[in-house]
Amino acid sequence: MARCARCNKSGFFLKVNSDGLCPDCQSLQRIEAENKKVEEINNAIASLDSQLKDKQALHDDIAAKAKVEALANVENEILQKQTAVNDLANNIVFQQGKCSDLANQIIDHSKKLDSVAKKLQKAELQYKSMQNAVKKNRLLFDGGQDIDPNNALLSDVSELLSTTVELNLHYMDLKQLRSRFNQNKSVIKETLKRYEGRYTTKSNQTIYQLMVIGLEAELQNILYNINYGKVDKAINDVKTMTEKYQKITSIGNQSIAPTIARFIGEIELLYTEAVKIEYEYFVQKERIKEEQRALREQMRQEAAERKALEAERKKIEAEESKYRSEMEVLMAQMESAKAEGSDISVFENRIEEITKQLSEVEHKKEEILKLQHGKAGYVYIISNLGSFGDQVFKVGMTRRLEPLDRINELSGASVPFPFDIHSFIFSDDAVKLEGDLHKMLHTKRVNKVNLRKEFFNIGIEDLESLIFEIQPSAEFNRTLLAEQYNQSLSMDEIPDNIEFLLNSSEDEEEVEEAI
Repeated sequence: MARCARCNKSGFFLKVNSDGLCPDCQSLQRIEAENKKVEEINNAIASLDSQLKDKQALHDDIAAKAKVEALANVENEILQKQTAVNDLANNIVFQQGKCSDLANQIIDHSKKLDSVAKKLQKAELQYKSMQNAVKKNRLLFDGGQDIDPNNALLSDVSELLSTTVELNLHYMDLKQLRSRFNQNKSVIKETLKRYEGRYTTKSNQTIYQLMVIGLEAELQNILYNINYGKVDKAINDVKTMTEKYQKITSIGNQSIAPTIARFIGEIELLYTEAVKIEYEYFVQKERIKEEQRALREQMRQEAAERKALEAERKKIEAEESKYRSEMEVLMAQMESAKAEGSDISVFENRIEEITKQLSEVEHKKEEILKLQHGKAGYVYIISNLGSFGDQVFKVGMTRRLEPLDRINELSGASVPFPFDIHSFIFSDDAVKLEGDLHKMLHTKRVNKVNLRKEFFNIGIEDLESLIFEIQPSAEFNRTLLAEQYNQSLSMDEIPDNIEFLLNSSEDEEEVEEAI
């Protein structure tokens, strides 16, 4: 009977190895051997960890010492640099102080130099003035004798009547105005020459000649200072100037007062014409500005209309897509019902209804495309009896899909009453149609300077004839309805409900809509 040398287990069927150990003890022995190896490995690892920790501690110690030394070196270097910077800053402040002192000295010396230079210039001018006086005396006097009336300097005084300085006036910039001004100037010269022969004594001739020089000089000054919108002031300045010269010359010599009065009457009209010709330059310049502003406004309006049309086109396309999708669904349902033998009349009626709606949508889409990509639009004829009377009409153009929106916009708070519509004319080239109408009505314009103001003074019968002449198919409403204007005339006082709206509403547009 076998027995285990370790656990003393025995039995007939117990198997032991050469060392006398049973299988269980053999397993325990192998586990103990493996545990011993693991322990040895763990001890080795612990030894290595201890060595690594010692090395890491040594490394950290060396790094810390190196860091401290490096920081100390850097701080010393920074301190040295900072000291150098402070020295430089102090030096700069010192130098700036010296520069400021020098600058103040330069300013003081410059002021003194300027003062001396002005005194020297004044003395030099006085010296030249005295020199010129001596020179003139030598020319005009010969040993104390009287002035020679036949001296060449005084022989033809008529050539000296023009002003010494000719100002550069604006009429010179336009050929048409230059021609008109020169023609008027020629008449002025003829008038001056005609009146010059009416004075026989030298004293009267001198008065006349000095007056002419003064008048011409002051006229130039008035023309030079004209601005847009100041023509009435310039004309009044001419009248004030001529009255002043008439009074001065008449007081000086009563014998020539009647002649001077007639002369002033003629020359004042010619000078006024010169003012009007010079002012025409500013009128034409303002007209050009207004045309440019109108062009910019038209471009801005067209851009806004194109944007609105694009938004409307997308909306229509979305609506068209919805109808087409619904059409496809209904067609599929109808085919299915037909296959099943069901009644399809409901589907047919609905498809017919959608087909009509789709046709309307496509028509709107075509209109939008026409307005968007061409010059198509509406020319409108409107009036405002309460604001402008029964002879003033506005002729304008809009490319909006709903032209009535433009009329409502014009009938806003800027006018007391809404506009009446006399005609809406659709045209593939509304820009040309509007331009043709404006050309035919050009002489009837209310505002002849600002061409953006498209108001024309014309009778309604003449306007109707003109519209049918240029567009025979147009519709024209001759009635000046002016409902709010006529109602306002028939009312003695404002009703209480309107007063309540005016007092309580914060939105002016809400009040207008309520009225």
